[in-house]
Amino acid sequence: MTNLVQSLEQCWYISPPWGQRIPPLLVSFLERVYYVKSVKAFGYCCGVEWSPQGWKYEINTCNDNITVWGSELIGTGNLRSPLALAQPSLPQEKPVFRLGELVEFRFHGDGPPIRIVQGIQLINDCWFYSIEWISPTISEKGDEVFTSRDSITRVSDYDLERVRL
Repeated sequence: MTNLVQSLEQCWYISPPWGQRIPPLLVSFLERVYYVKSVKAFGYCCGVEWSPQGWKYEINTCNDNITVWGSELIGTGNLRSPLALAQPSLPQEKPVFRLGELVEFRFHGDGPPIRIVQGIQLINDCWFYSIEWISPTISEKGDEVFTSRDSITRVSDYDLERVRL
């Protein structure tokens, strides 16, 4: 007999939160952008993460990071690493994994190991990947699913392995 709770949990971790097709990004990683809200400044997109309202973008502006929605940005099409501006000899590697990719979480505890990449951030010159690490809870009646704001964690590529299908 199949353990239905375990099967449900496994399906939860590999089901894309954005639906069947991943929505396109409005700006690329490391693209120079203009932040049009209150700051009105240029910066670089150093990360993106899925939320129930859509993609949230992490923008690096003069050694400060701000999190904004795509509607608050204008892309310039200029793909240049902020590191390359400060140190032109330092190459910027691309992320190992991509958004929506299925990965195996090495430190998965008791739950199933397969997860889906829901975000990518450049932090201190290293790429980190957002994955869901805590299962949701279901109401006693079974009519509501509750997720915690802390259910998403950022991990390095060391913590993940590519899923071989």
